[in-house]
Amino acid sequence: MRFGLALPHYDFSLPPAQRPITFRRTAEVAVRAEALGFDSVWVSDHFMYSFARYGEPEPLYGSLEPLTALAGVAALTERVRLGTLVLGAPFRHPSLLAKTVAALDSISEGRIDLGVGAGWLEDEFTAFGYRFGTVGERFAALEETLQVLEALLDGSEASGTFGQVELKSARLLPPAVQRPRPPVWVGGKGGPRLLRLAARHADGWNVVWRMTPADYAGKVDDVAAACEAESRDPATFRRSIGLYGLIAEDEASVAALWERARASMPGRALDAESWEDWRADTLSGTPEQVLERVAAFESLGVEEIVLSPWSLPFALPEPEMLEVVAERVIAPLR
Repeated sequence: MRFGLALPHYDFSLPPAQRPITFRRTAEVAVRAEALGFDSVWVSDHFMYSFARYGEPEPLYGSLEPLTALAGVAALTERVRLGTLVLGAPFRHPSLLAKTVAALDSISEGRIDLGVGAGWLEDEFTAFGYRFGTVGERFAALEETLQVLEALLDGSEASGTFGQVELKSARLLPPAVQRPRPPVWVGGKGGPRLLRLAARHADGWNVVWRMTPADYAGKVDDVAAACEAESRDPATFRRSIGLYGLIAEDEASVAALWERARASMPGRALDAESWEDWRADTLSGTPEQVLERVAAFESLGVEEIVLSPWSLPFALPEPEMLEVVAERVIAPLR
């Protein structure tokens, strides 16, 4: 099992004294994660973030742009893989995205994983001049992006019409470093259409941030069905999962950590949730309990877990948790 870290890159991601977010602070965590033994670091893709759906009065939180942030992190790290979890397909022309990914793969010397999705936060679409459209339209943009990436990222010359994009003897020069291409992941909850797209055009599928092993077992069957529909061997289809996680040395420390995380939620959104409910579908508990959960997912074919070590995505308000994860979870798995 590989272990990734969801990097803090939002204004809400770090302790209040370290806000607003800066590239330097995000990069420091990435360098530390590499030193601690994490296999990968990941960033998401939002122009801004809002917790209005939780009744949070704060209107907007800032965020780093993911591709430029990863270029900077690539220059400061040597081993750790660098990924997007995930890019909103409607935000970038697919050809330009392919060109950027090839450049990032060169900068990082072959360490890029590209996750893409359909996008979901309507406020940012509206604020920055993108048409939100229907779910079907956003899925069409995702499919278009996946087709163009498939056509271009292996470095060969490509021609053809992919949705609204027409390529005419297009080729990425210089090409990406990885062969046959940088891995492409589709991110989403795993409905039939999404998994069919992933099976048809991508290397694998990722889902976040809460799921039990039992629920994931059902998704494994869905993956097999999608691969069968696309005449693809399920053994070639990669799977990863992102999970919230609250991890501490003993039961008392975990309980205290949970109370701090619950109290920090915007709009007190977790007030009605119990620790038992939270632990059921996250990577939370003592190291022994977490390793048991890791084994359950590994038995279902998950090759990597991306940890978001709080009750919010891409947040790290208590950075000391990383040492516990490194020493008591990652090291034993090695």
